[in-house]
Amino acid sequence: MSLQSTAADLEAKFGLRAYVCAQSLSSSERVGHRQSDLAVTASVFKVPVLLEALSQVAAGENEAEQRVLVKADDYRVLGGTGIASFAHDVELSFRDLCLSMMQVSDNRATDVVMEMVGWDRINARLRSLGLEKTVVEGDCRDLFATIDEDEQALADGRISESRDELGAPVHLRALDPKRASRTTAEECTELLRRIWQAEDVDPEVSRGMREMMAEQVWRHRLSAGFPGDDITIAGKTGTLRHVRNEVGVVEYPDGQRYAVSVFLRIPESYLRVPHADQAIGTLGAAAVAELRGEA
Repeated sequence: MSLQSTAADLEAKFGLRAYVCAQSLSSSERVGHRQSDLAVTASVFKVPVLLEALSQVAAGENEAEQRVLVKADDYRVLGGTGIASFAHDVELSFRDLCLSMMQVSDNRATDVVMEMVGWDRINARLRSLGLEKTVVEGDCRDLFATIDEDEQALADGRISESRDELGAPVHLRALDPKRASRTTAEECTELLRRIWQAEDVDPEVSRGMREMMAEQVWRHRLSAGFPGDDITIAGKTGTLRHVRNEVGVVEYPDGQRYAVSVFLRIPESYLRVPHADQAIGTLGAAAVAELRGEA
């Protein structure tokens, strides 16, 4: 079944909205569905954070082995993985902070890395690659702070409730693709392509990003569409209320690789939505199958 047919079926069945793009890394062939529309990144924004962090290491501006003390009495950030959940001071290398950010989507590690590399530098790096629609609006603490602020403003009557056609509350900046950290499936796929092919990206940065993204522990989204151990996936998930995402590179035993980006807007606001996770795998598999002439 084609990507378009698969997306239409899933959207009708679950009331979701899908934004998808996939490209072969051995050709310019690309398929997509709403690929140029803005989508909320959630934790997918950590991919450009890692790009800037490792680029600064390659340029000698930061050292991979430098020790970074993260104190327990500093602010805490929601997320519940990695050092975000630790009760005591911890010291890690800059490199291992980056790894925790990607491996378990550690929000506290992300914010430390972002403070060290500079939010403005991350966006400047994206602009230098010609990615005009991809924007990082702040760190994880900023994201959750806007939710608290907007919910309080709604309760106080300072803002009015507004929802999109799926029921997602766009009066919350974190869920508004025009105000939150954002991208398009097309631009995110292009970013992955450049990283994997080291195009305008330092080869050592490319290698480091490929290795760290392959360490991601979550295997329930894109991987759901590619069962077995012979197909490998290096990726990054993103999760918020009404948002489920994953981007990554799928590599087949024949050596063919495909950059895939799937962003979902879903009616549900709760944490566990298994059919949405499965839909990401289904959409990714449909896109790759079309590129391989197997649809």
